Amino acid sequence: MSRIISTAICALFVCSICSSVASAHDLAAGKALFDASCSACHKTGLLGAPKLGDKAAWAPRIAQGLDVLISHADNGFSGKVGAMPAKGGNSKLTTAEIGNAVAYIAEQGK
Repeated sequence: MSRIISTAICALFVCSICSSVASAHDLAAGKALFDASCSACHKTGLLGAPKLGDKAAWAPRIAQGLDVLISHADNGFSGKVGAMPAKGGNSKLTTAEIGNAVAYIAEQGK
């Protein structure tokens, strides 16, 4: 019974993070940036990138919080599986643009 309750609480936490994402970022702009820059890795899983919409891959990342995900995308990150280059390899991107793309990606991982 406690496993069911723990799972339910975790699911509510992830959903609450994702629902607040939409209000703080421009998801349409995030989708446009994803399509232009992020999809090369996040549609195919290139270099170990978690694929867009892969709920199992994104749940633990989303649980870290959107600020952590944005920081990883903005500054770069090497994880257990793969690496995220700073700004996705596009040094012209702003933190706000990256935030929009990360928010869009997180929404798809719900």
